[in-house]
Amino acid sequence: MKKAELVFIPTPGISHLLSTVEVAKLLLDRDERLSITFLIMKISSDPKIDRFINSVSTACNRIRFINLPKDEPDPNQPRKFLFSLIETQIPHVKDEVSKLVSQSESSPDSPTLSGFVLDMFCTPMMDVANEFGVPSYIFLTSGAASLGVQFYVQALHDEQKVDPTEFKGSDAELVMPCLANPLPAKVLPSVLLNKERLPHMLRQARRFRETKGIIINTFEELESHAINSFSKGNIPPVYPVGPILNLNRDGDCEEESDEYKDIKQWLDDQPLSSVVYLCFGSMGSFGVDQVKEIACGLEQSGHRFLWSLRQPPPEGKMEPPSDYTNPRDVLPEGFLDRTAITGKIIGWAPQTDILAHPSVGGFVSHCGWNSILESIWFGVPIAAWPLYAEQQLNAFQMIVELGLGVEIKMDYRREFISDGTEDVISAGEIERGVRCLMELCDEKREKLKEMSRKSRKALENGGSSFTWLGRFIQDMADHLP
Repeated sequence: MKKAELVFIPTPGISHLLSTVEVAKLLLDRDERLSITFLIMKISSDPKIDRFINSVSTACNRIRFINLPKDEPDPNQPRKFLFSLIETQIPHVKDEVSKLVSQSESSPDSPTLSGFVLDMFCTPMMDVANEFGVPSYIFLTSGAASLGVQFYVQALHDEQKVDPTEFKGSDAELVMPCLANPLPAKVLPSVLLNKERLPHMLRQARRFRETKGIIINTFEELESHAINSFSKGNIPPVYPVGPILNLNRDGDCEEESDEYKDIKQWLDDQPLSSVVYLCFGSMGSFGVDQVKEIACGLEQSGHRFLWSLRQPPPEGKMEPPSDYTNPRDVLPEGFLDRTAITGKIIGWAPQTDILAHPSVGGFVSHCGWNSILESIWFGVPIAAWPLYAEQQLNAFQMIVELGLGVEIKMDYRREFISDGTEDVISAGEIERGVRCLMELCDEKREKLKEMSRKSRKALENGGSSFTWLGRFIQDMADHLP
């Protein structure tokens, strides 16, 4: 293979960008003929993303980042914004790729444009790749079962004319090739139950089938059933190359901050495996009523806790949650004083450092795929409290398919009920979930530790993910234009 350039296009947001950059680094480490250009879409300025990009650019001269022009979200269409953003960026992507091709043609030493690696939401960019005569690959930031469910629902809709939105609120169970157990319809990804957003997902699944391959952030030992199910039917090759984690925390200048040192010191002072850590991801937050129930549940459980408490964005704003200026404003009166010794409230958290700390014995999580992979890597059991996207399915996998977690409420969705109030989980349910998590039996803890060992071995020379990554590079070389 001659020198080859791949164009990576992630969706906006830090969580997708982190794992996408990590897979790019893996590819560069394996093959010195590769170089990679990222085309970055931004909704709003985010200092975390800017620091991360600057750090990676400085450390690796074979990755470069190009910022595409910003598009302001339509405040009246927050749910449709991501899809419309991607469509409006197509001309900008064409312009930037044209420049790359011109550079390549004018300099014999420049790498040749060899393919697009697209985030799962960026399938419209396949048309641009086709115009330039290069193959498209998908990088899936979620798991293999999630992909299998999407393919299953798309085939159900297109071939059997079944409308999946009719499963909303249903007690039906679905038997799918990608899962060993029947899936309750109530844990289907939210987007498959939403009439407005379903067409986008069906279109996405159809486009997935047109690609030359799908790279997945998972590993064979974790999702063997789902991965094996892809050998049948009209599905392109899949490459499980994970777990892909940002363990180096590129660009995170908070490592030396007072808040970071304070968290580390507090954890250092706690007994081994005694702390339950609560964090709900880069987009996770709750209203005041739910915050109060969490506080009461934690206090009643009697367990030590470290809680990343985040403030929801203003209504109608496409922004991530922010830290509270004064958490006392939303917590029950006297809570901080009563739990001053056993608990700690923090804002945005250095998650991998917290999960790696020996005093942490459990993780109450929204079950975002990155968080699940991190919990497995560090061998910290999860109590599942999904909020949106495919997190209910991820929770089902951890609890039912893999037996590696416990439940707070597997089918919870952060939605507002008819009177405009938030669906609230009670303090009693939270207390029960925390107790189950922190008093987990040795057999389950050992099972998780074994999967943790497998996750690390998968990435080693000769491991399953190492082998799949080599296979992807070889297949890509075979498809070079």
